[in-house]
Amino acid sequence: MTLVPAPSHSVHQAHDSHAAHLHAVEALLTDRLADLGTQWRRGTAVADTVLGDDDVPELLTTLVMSGGKRLRPQMCWWGWVAAGGCDDSPDLVRLSTALELLHAFGLAQDDVMDESALRRGVPTVHVRAGRRHRGAGATGDDRRYGESIAVLAGDLAHVEAGALVSGLPAPVRTLWWQMSVELVRGQARDLSAAALTSPDDAIGQALEVAHAKSGAYTIQRPLELGATLGGAGQDVVTALGRYGRLLGEAFALRDDLLGVWGDPDVTGKPSSDDLTAGKATVLLALAEQRCTGPARAAVDRMRGNSHDGDDVEVVRKAMESEGVRDLVEQRITRAVTDAHAVLRSAPLPPAAVEGLEAVSERIAWRRV
Repeated sequence: MTLVPAPSHSVHQAHDSHAAHLHAVEALLTDRLADLGTQWRRGTAVADTVLGDDDVPELLTTLVMSGGKRLRPQMCWWGWVAAGGCDDSPDLVRLSTALELLHAFGLAQDDVMDESALRRGVPTVHVRAGRRHRGAGATGDDRRYGESIAVLAGDLAHVEAGALVSGLPAPVRTLWWQMSVELVRGQARDLSAAALTSPDDAIGQALEVAHAKSGAYTIQRPLELGATLGGAGQDVVTALGRYGRLLGEAFALRDDLLGVWGDPDVTGKPSSDDLTAGKATVLLALAEQRCTGPARAAVDRMRGNSHDGDDVEVVRKAMESEGVRDLVEQRITRAVTDAHAVLRSAPLPPAAVEGLEAVSERIAWRRV
Protein backbone atom coordinates (compact mmCIF):
# COMPACT_ATOMS: atom_id res chain seq x y z
CA MET A 1 0.00 0.00 0.00
CA THR A 2 1.33 3.44 -0.91
CA LEU A 3 1.32 5.94 1.94
CA VAL A 4 0.23 9.43 0.94
CA PRO A 5 1.52 12.25 3.15
CA ALA A 6 -0.93 14.76 4.53
CA PRO A 7 -1.14 18.01 2.54
CA SER A 8 1.45 20.51 3.66
CA HIS A 9 2.94 23.81 2.70
CA SER A 10 6.07 24.05 0.57
CA VAL A 11 9.58 23.68 1.89
CA HIS A 12 10.16 27.40 1.39
CA GLN A 13 7.01 28.27 3.35
CA ALA A 14 8.00 25.84 6.11
CA HIS A 15 11.36 27.53 6.59
CA ASP A 16 9.81 31.01 6.59
CA SER A 17 7.23 29.92 9.15
CA HIS A 18 9.98 28.22 11.17
CA ALA A 19 11.87 31.51 11.49
CA ALA A 20 8.67 33.30 12.50
CA HIS A 21 8.01 30.62 15.11
CA LEU A 22 11.43 31.05 16.72
CA HIS A 23 10.91 34.83 16.77
CA ALA A 24 7.57 34.32 18.55
CA VAL A 25 9.24 32.01 21.08
CA GLU A 26 11.87 34.66 21.86
CA ALA A 27 9.15 37.25 22.35
CA LEU A 28 7.16 35.02 24.71
CA LEU A 29 10.29 34.09 26.67
CA THR A 30 11.03 37.80 27.13
CA ASP A 31 7.47 38.55 28.26
CA ARG A 32 7.16 35.59 30.65
CA LEU A 33 10.53 36.23 32.28
CA ALA A 34 9.68 39.91 32.74
CA ASP A 35 6.32 38.98 34.29
CA LEU A 36 8.08 36.46 36.52
CA GLY A 37 10.44 39.15 37.79
CA THR A 38 7.52 41.49 38.48
CA GLN A 39 5.66 38.79 40.42
CA TRP A 40 8.83 37.91 42.37
CA ARG A 41 9.31 41.50 43.56
CA ARG A 42 5.65 42.24 44.21
CA GLY A 43 4.94 43.11 47.82
CA THR A 44 8.54 43.89 48.77
CA ALA A 45 10.10 47.34 48.84
CA VAL A 46 13.73 46.30 49.19
CA ALA A 47 16.13 44.35 47.02
CA ASP A 48 17.59 40.99 48.04
CA THR A 49 20.15 41.64 50.78
CA VAL A 50 22.81 39.50 49.09
CA LEU A 51 21.88 39.32 45.41
CA GLY A 52 20.66 42.90 45.08
CA ASP A 53 19.07 43.49 41.68
CA ASP A 54 20.71 40.29 40.41
CA ASP A 55 18.02 38.21 42.12
CA VAL A 56 16.80 34.72 41.20
CA PRO A 57 14.53 35.73 38.29
CA GLU A 58 17.29 37.96 36.90
CA LEU A 59 19.84 35.13 37.13
CA LEU A 60 17.38 32.88 35.30
CA THR A 61 16.72 35.53 32.67
CA THR A 62 20.44 35.90 31.98
CA LEU A 63 20.79 32.14 31.59
CA VAL A 64 17.85 31.82 29.21
CA MET A 65 18.60 34.89 27.10
CA SER A 66 22.39 34.58 26.89
CA GLY A 67 22.26 32.61 23.64
CA GLY A 68 21.69 28.95 22.95
CA LYS A 69 20.68 27.04 19.85
CA ARG A 70 16.93 26.84 20.64
CA LEU A 71 17.04 23.25 19.38
CA ARG A 72 14.01 22.14 21.35
CA PRO A 73 11.69 24.76 19.86
CA GLN A 74 13.09 23.89 16.43
CA MET A 75 12.35 20.19 16.87
CA CYS A 76 8.90 20.97 18.26
CA TRP A 77 8.20 23.06 15.14
CA TRP A 78 9.28 20.29 12.75
CA GLY A 79 7.12 17.80 14.64
CA TRP A 80 4.21 20.17 14.04
CA VAL A 81 5.06 20.35 10.31
CA ALA A 82 5.30 16.54 10.20
CA ALA A 83 1.71 16.45 11.49
CA GLY A 84 0.67 18.61 8.53
CA GLY A 85 0.81 21.95 10.32
CA CYS A 86 1.10 24.93 8.01
CA ASP A 87 1.05 28.00 10.22
CA ASP A 88 2.19 28.81 13.71
CA SER A 89 -0.23 28.64 16.63
CA PRO A 90 -0.30 30.18 20.13
CA ASP A 91 -0.30 26.72 21.71
CA LEU A 92 2.76 25.69 19.70
CA VAL A 93 4.60 28.84 20.78
CA ARG A 94 3.70 28.13 24.43
CA LEU A 95 4.92 24.55 24.13
CA SER A 96 8.22 25.57 22.52
CA THR A 97 8.76 28.28 25.12
CA ALA A 98 8.10 25.76 27.89
CA LEU A 99 10.71 23.44 26.38
CA GLU A 100 13.31 26.19 26.49
CA LEU A 101 12.50 26.91 30.15
CA LEU A 102 12.72 23.22 31.00
CA HIS A 103 16.13 23.28 29.36
CA ALA A 104 17.14 26.19 31.63
CA PHE A 105 16.04 24.11 34.63
CA GLY A 106 18.36 21.33 33.50
CA LEU A 107 21.27 23.65 32.76
CA ALA A 108 21.20 25.51 36.07
CA GLN A 109 21.23 22.32 38.10
CA ASP A 110 23.55 20.38 35.79
CA ASP A 111 26.15 23.15 36.09
CA VAL A 112 26.04 22.77 39.87
CA MET A 113 26.48 19.00 39.69
CA ASP A 114 29.31 19.29 37.16
CA GLU A 115 30.92 22.24 38.99
CA SER A 116 30.99 24.14 35.70
CA ALA A 117 32.30 27.69 35.80
CA LEU A 118 31.08 28.83 32.37
CA ARG A 119 27.95 28.40 30.30
CA ARG A 120 27.71 29.99 26.85
CA GLY A 121 30.83 31.99 27.61
CA VAL A 122 29.46 33.64 30.75
CA PRO A 123 29.72 32.61 34.44
CA THR A 124 27.19 29.98 35.47
CA VAL A 125 24.32 30.82 37.81
CA HIS A 126 25.95 29.36 40.91
CA VAL A 127 29.23 31.15 40.19
CA ARG A 128 27.48 34.51 39.79
CA ALA A 129 25.47 34.02 42.98
CA GLY A 130 28.59 32.97 44.89
CA ARG A 131 30.35 36.13 43.78
CA ARG A 132 27.42 38.19 45.04
CA HIS A 133 27.71 36.43 48.40
CA ARG A 134 31.38 37.31 48.66
CA GLY A 135 30.82 40.86 47.46
CA ALA A 136 28.17 41.42 50.12
CA GLY A 137 30.52 40.23 52.85
CA ALA A 138 27.91 37.65 53.84
CA THR A 139 28.55 34.92 56.38
CA GLY A 140 28.63 31.23 55.59
CA ASP A 141 29.98 29.29 52.63
CA ASP A 142 29.71 31.36 49.41
CA ARG A 143 29.96 28.24 47.25
CA ARG A 144 27.13 26.51 49.07
CA TYR A 145 25.06 29.67 48.82
CA GLY A 146 25.67 29.98 45.08
CA GLU A 147 24.74 26.36 44.45
CA SER A 148 21.55 26.72 46.49
CA ILE A 149 20.50 29.82 44.55
CA ALA A 150 21.17 28.01 41.25
CA VAL A 151 18.91 25.14 42.35
CA LEU A 152 16.18 27.68 43.10
CA ALA A 153 16.67 29.35 39.70
CA GLY A 154 16.22 25.93 38.09
CA ASP A 155 13.11 25.30 40.18
CA LEU A 156 11.68 28.65 39.08
CA ALA A 157 12.27 27.74 35.41
CA HIS A 158 10.53 24.40 35.96
CA VAL A 159 7.53 26.09 37.59
CA GLU A 160 7.20 28.55 34.71
CA ALA A 161 7.50 25.77 32.13
CA GLY A 162 4.77 23.83 33.90
CA ALA A 163 2.50 26.88 33.93
CA LEU A 164 2.88 27.25 30.15
CA VAL A 165 2.05 23.59 29.54
CA SER A 166 -0.87 23.41 31.99
CA GLY A 167 -3.49 24.58 29.48
CA LEU A 168 -2.42 22.33 26.60
CA PRO A 169 -4.32 19.17 25.54
CA ALA A 170 -4.11 16.14 27.83
CA PRO A 171 -2.01 13.96 25.44
CA VAL A 172 0.59 16.72 25.29
CA ARG A 173 0.66 17.09 29.08
CA THR A 174 1.08 13.32 29.49
CA LEU A 175 4.05 13.25 27.12
CA TRP A 176 5.50 16.32 28.86
CA TRP A 177 5.32 14.53 32.21
CA GLN A 178 7.04 11.47 30.74
CA MET A 179 9.83 13.60 29.26
CA SER A 180 10.35 15.47 32.54
CA VAL A 181 10.71 12.23 34.49
CA GLU A 182 13.18 10.93 31.89
CA LEU A 183 15.26 14.08 32.20
CA VAL A 184 15.57 13.82 35.98
CA ARG A 185 16.22 10.08 35.78
CA GLY A 186 18.98 10.69 33.25
CA GLN A 187 20.63 13.19 35.57
CA ALA A 188 20.42 10.74 38.47
CA ARG A 189 21.94 7.96 36.33
CA ASP A 190 24.70 10.34 35.28
CA LEU A 191 25.60 10.97 38.91
CA SER A 192 25.53 7.25 39.70
CA ALA A 193 27.71 6.39 36.71
CA ALA A 194 30.28 8.95 37.78
CA ALA A 195 30.27 7.54 41.32
CA LEU A 196 31.31 4.03 40.19
CA THR A 197 34.96 3.35 39.39
CA SER A 198 34.26 0.27 37.23
CA PRO A 199 30.58 0.12 36.21
CA ASP A 200 29.25 -2.95 34.43
CA ASP A 201 28.40 -2.30 30.75
CA ALA A 202 29.89 1.19 30.92
CA ILE A 203 29.11 1.91 27.25
CA GLY A 204 25.47 0.85 27.60
CA GLN A 205 25.06 2.95 30.74
CA ALA A 206 26.69 5.96 29.11
CA LEU A 207 24.38 5.65 26.10
CA GLU A 208 21.33 5.36 28.36
CA VAL A 209 22.35 8.51 30.24
CA ALA A 210 23.05 10.34 26.98
CA HIS A 211 19.63 9.38 25.63
CA ALA A 212 17.63 10.35 28.71
CA LYS A 213 19.63 13.41 29.71
CA SER A 214 20.34 14.88 26.26
CA GLY A 215 18.88 13.09 23.26
CA ALA A 216 15.34 12.42 24.43
CA TYR A 217 14.44 15.83 25.81
CA THR A 218 16.37 17.69 23.13
CA ILE A 219 15.33 15.83 19.98
CA GLN A 220 12.91 12.94 20.34
CA ARG A 221 10.33 14.24 22.81
CA PRO A 222 10.09 17.79 21.38
CA LEU A 223 9.41 16.24 17.96
CA GLU A 224 6.74 13.97 19.42
CA LEU A 225 5.24 16.85 21.40
CA GLY A 226 4.93 19.06 18.32
CA ALA A 227 3.40 16.23 16.33
CA THR A 228 1.00 15.30 19.12
CA LEU A 229 -0.13 18.90 19.48
CA GLY A 230 -0.71 18.94 15.72
CA GLY A 231 -2.96 15.89 15.91
CA ALA A 232 -0.63 13.48 14.12
CA GLY A 233 -1.56 9.83 13.77
CA GLN A 234 0.32 7.16 15.67
CA ASP A 235 2.27 6.13 12.56
CA VAL A 236 3.72 9.63 12.26
CA VAL A 237 4.51 9.91 15.98
CA THR A 238 6.17 6.48 15.94
CA ALA A 239 8.32 7.36 12.93
CA LEU A 240 9.36 10.66 14.50
CA GLY A 241 10.22 8.79 17.70
CA ARG A 242 12.53 6.42 15.81
CA TYR A 243 14.14 9.29 13.92
CA GLY A 244 14.42 11.33 17.10
CA ARG A 245 16.08 8.55 19.06
CA LEU A 246 18.72 8.09 16.35
CA LEU A 247 19.38 11.80 15.96
CA GLY A 248 19.32 12.18 19.75
CA GLU A 249 22.19 9.71 19.97
CA ALA A 250 24.12 11.69 17.35
CA PHE A 251 23.43 14.89 19.30
CA ALA A 252 24.65 13.41 22.59
CA LEU A 253 27.76 11.88 21.03
CA ARG A 254 28.64 15.19 19.37
CA ASP A 255 28.25 16.78 22.81
CA ASP A 256 30.78 14.26 24.13
CA LEU A 257 33.26 15.11 21.37
CA LEU A 258 32.84 18.85 21.89
CA GLY A 259 33.37 18.34 25.61
CA VAL A 260 36.87 17.03 24.83
CA TRP A 261 37.92 18.72 21.59
CA GLY A 262 35.59 21.71 21.32
CA ASP A 263 36.91 25.22 20.70
CA PRO A 264 36.29 27.23 23.91
CA ASP A 265 35.75 30.40 21.86
CA VAL A 266 32.86 28.64 20.12
CA THR A 267 31.43 26.34 22.82
CA GLY A 268 31.70 28.89 25.63
CA LYS A 269 33.23 26.23 27.91
CA PRO A 270 36.84 25.28 28.71
CA SER A 271 38.51 22.72 26.43
CA SER A 272 38.45 19.11 27.70
CA ASP A 273 35.84 20.16 30.27
CA ASP A 274 34.24 16.70 30.38
CA LEU A 275 37.57 14.96 30.98
CA THR A 276 38.52 17.43 33.69
CA ALA A 277 35.21 16.67 35.39
CA GLY A 278 35.70 12.91 34.88
CA LYS A 279 32.27 12.57 33.25
CA ALA A 280 31.15 9.01 32.50
CA THR A 281 30.72 9.49 28.75
CA VAL A 282 30.75 7.00 25.88
CA LEU A 283 34.21 8.34 25.04
CA LEU A 284 35.54 7.45 28.48
CA ALA A 285 33.91 4.01 28.37
CA LEU A 286 35.54 3.29 25.00
CA ALA A 287 38.88 4.56 26.27
CA GLU A 288 38.57 2.16 29.19
CA GLN A 289 38.14 -0.68 26.70
CA ARG A 290 40.95 0.30 24.36
CA CYS A 291 43.67 1.99 26.38
CA THR A 292 46.59 0.16 27.99
CA GLY A 293 49.63 1.08 30.05
CA PRO A 294 49.92 4.67 31.35
CA ALA A 295 46.85 5.78 29.39
CA ARG A 296 44.71 3.08 31.02
CA ALA A 297 46.06 4.05 34.45
CA ALA A 298 45.05 7.66 33.72
CA VAL A 299 41.55 6.48 32.71
CA ASP A 300 41.28 4.52 35.97
CA ARG A 301 42.24 7.60 37.97
CA MET A 302 39.61 9.54 36.05
CA ARG A 303 37.04 6.92 36.96
CA GLY A 304 38.10 7.22 40.60
CA ASN A 305 38.07 11.03 40.44
CA SER A 306 41.71 11.17 41.51
CA HIS A 307 43.10 12.48 38.21
CA ASP A 308 44.97 15.69 37.48
CA GLY A 309 45.64 17.93 34.50
CA ASP A 310 48.37 15.67 33.15
CA ASP A 311 45.96 12.72 33.12
CA VAL A 312 43.46 14.75 31.13
CA GLU A 313 45.96 15.37 28.36
CA VAL A 314 47.18 11.75 28.39
CA VAL A 315 43.63 10.41 28.01
CA ARG A 316 42.70 12.98 25.36
CA LYS A 317 45.70 12.00 23.21
CA ALA A 318 45.09 8.28 23.77
CA MET A 319 41.47 8.64 22.64
CA GLU A 320 42.78 9.84 19.29
CA SER A 321 45.65 7.37 18.92
CA GLU A 322 43.51 4.39 19.94
CA GLY A 323 40.74 5.31 17.50
CA VAL A 324 38.12 6.23 20.10
CA ARG A 325 37.41 9.59 18.49
CA ASP A 326 37.05 7.98 15.06
CA LEU A 327 34.72 5.30 16.41
CA VAL A 328 32.37 7.92 17.84
CA GLU A 329 32.44 9.91 14.60
CA GLN A 330 31.50 6.75 12.72
CA ARG A 331 28.67 6.09 15.13
CA ILE A 332 27.34 9.62 14.56
CA THR A 333 27.44 9.17 10.78
CA ARG A 334 25.63 5.83 11.03
CA ALA A 335 22.94 7.29 13.30
CA VAL A 336 22.27 10.17 10.88
CA THR A 337 22.14 7.81 7.88
CA ASP A 338 19.65 5.57 9.68
CA ALA A 339 17.61 8.58 10.79
CA HIS A 340 17.32 9.79 7.19
CA ALA A 341 16.20 6.32 6.12
CA VAL A 342 13.41 6.43 8.71
CA LEU A 343 12.22 9.78 7.38
CA ARG A 344 12.13 8.61 3.77
CA SER A 345 10.06 5.53 4.61
CA ALA A 346 7.55 7.40 6.80
CA PRO A 347 4.22 9.02 5.81
CA LEU A 348 5.53 12.56 6.24
CA PRO A 349 5.02 15.72 4.18
CA PRO A 350 7.99 16.50 1.87
CA ALA A 351 8.60 19.79 3.70
CA ALA A 352 9.02 17.90 6.98
CA VAL A 353 11.40 15.33 5.47
CA GLU A 354 13.61 17.97 3.88
CA GLY A 355 13.54 20.17 6.96
CA LEU A 356 14.40 17.34 9.33
CA GLU A 357 17.21 16.08 7.11
CA ALA A 358 18.74 19.56 7.09
CA VAL A 359 18.35 19.84 10.88
CA SER A 360 20.06 16.48 11.41
CA GLU A 361 23.08 17.59 9.38
CA ARG A 362 23.43 20.77 11.44
CA ILE A 363 23.01 18.96 14.75
CA ALA A 364 25.35 16.05 14.06
CA TRP A 365 28.26 18.12 12.79
CA ARG A 366 27.86 21.29 14.80
CA ARG A 367 30.73 23.10 16.54
CA VAL A 368 28.79 24.23 19.59
